[in-house]
Amino acid sequence: MDILSIQQQAEKEIKGANDLKELNLVFEKYLGRKGEISKFFRSLKDLPLEQRKIQGKKANQVKEVLEKKIQEKRTILSKKPFQEIKRAELDVTQPGERINLGHLSILTYAKREVIDFFKSIGFEIIESPEVETEYYNFDALNIPDYHPARDSMDTFWLKNKEKSKDKFLLRTHTSPSQIRYMEKHKPPFRVITPGRVFRYEAIDASHEAQFYQVEGLAVSKDIGLANLRYVLENFLKYFFGREVNLRWRPGYFPFVEPGLEVDIECQVCQGKGCPTCKYAGFIELAGAGMVHPNVLKNGGINPYKWQGFAFGLGLDRLVMMRHNINDIRLFHSGDLRFMSQF
Repeated sequence: MDILSIQQQAEKEIKGANDLKELNLVFEKYLGRKGEISKFFRSLKDLPLEQRKIQGKKANQVKEVLEKKIQEKRTILSKKPFQEIKRAELDVTQPGERINLGHLSILTYAKREVIDFFKSIGFEIIESPEVETEYYNFDALNIPDYHPARDSMDTFWLKNKEKSKDKFLLRTHTSPSQIRYMEKHKPPFRVITPGRVFRYEAIDASHEAQFYQVEGLAVSKDIGLANLRYVLENFLKYFFGREVNLRWRPGYFPFVEPGLEVDIECQVCQGKGCPTCKYAGFIELAGAGMVHPNVLKNGGINPYKWQGFAFGLGLDRLVMMRHNINDIRLFHSGDLRFMSQF
């Protein structure tokens, strides 16, 4: 079939298309990857060079004409349903269909609740960058090059596009905000930093490559672990609306001394053991402790005059425990069946 015959047949079918579905079939038949126009172009390889140029030019012209006609027809057919509705007899007294409105993520609601509580007890809300330098993320927090804690962070390192002495990364915790704040402010102070952190680790029911933390820091002359425990226990009572069973364990973090790990009784299985808590009955909720003197020194604060406590809460796990969510991956799944519950 020559190119003009293809054009005539295509124009006839375009004109006869009654809806968008039929028009799309015509498009595929003639202008698709395996359509008649593409077949014609492939057949040109057997022609002499001069004829190939002539026929190729005609084919391109036909292709442009058909594309234009299909677009014009598509515009007409797109308006057709609305024209039919106008012609139809409508009962305007019938109620319309309800439109489902979107809403904020459950994590956003939880973040706002956390902010409201800590603001009510005198904490300032601050922010820090998600893209950090090696100095703020590790060095200034008492984590030297050789320290094994760097391996456990599973860091996403970034390539430097510009010549710079700093090495950049996606922050593995919100703790760098401590140094950034201490460099510019004098104690006493109380601050929290809610934000997203990133770790290159195996994803399962209780671990994600990105999640949210709430970093807390309080520095004063007469502050201790009793103050830390009081703040966290009252916050959790506020957040859950009741007393919750906590477990305080000695823990090791380079930026605090002494260090504590705060576990909460798994609310999914009520401490009986399940995949979410890895059958332990408890799930880690926060790392905390007294700020290490080296960290205070790196922030420009004299550790002989001042001391403070710090904590890092996992916001995702807080929400999981409050709403009995058994898989952290659901928060970023985009599944509307899950999102619409909250």
